[in-house]
Amino acid sequence: MENLKVMKVRKDAQIPVRATSGSAGLDLCACIECPLTVGGGGHALIPTGIAIELPDSGCAAFLFARSGLAIKHGIGLLNGVGVIDSDYRGEICVGIVNQFDESYTISPGERVAQLVVMPVSLLPIAEVGGLDETDRGEGGFGSTGR
Repeated sequence: MENLKVMKVRKDAQIPVRATSGSAGLDLCACIECPLTVGGGGHALIPTGIAIELPDSGCAAFLFARSGLAIKHGIGLLNGVGVIDSDYRGEICVGIVNQFDESYTISPGERVAQLVVMPVSLLPIAEVGGLDETDRGEGGFGSTGR
């Protein structure tokens, strides 16, 4: 198994770690100099101070919200899930949104998201004139019941 290469791009950055041996995600910490308050309904871009190198184009890194921050404080990811492509070498920043009415303050070094590395399928694209039929067809958004 190859390593996920991690490089600090800011002096105070924290190398991501798994909270437990069974954790799928690596905790990403806010690399900020002072607390940052995000008002209710507001958003912010939080630097992590790190850049990564994935082993190859057959995998990507994905940013997910931390469930505790989401459930307790309404802090989620602005774009739902962040995607870090295998050829990106810049600093990882986390776009957050405060979905609650109350303000929330992010502290320096606070865990703000989790990073999960997963395989991706790089399928060739083929334009076709039709698609195979299925029982579901074009039914979506609740078409299979409650």
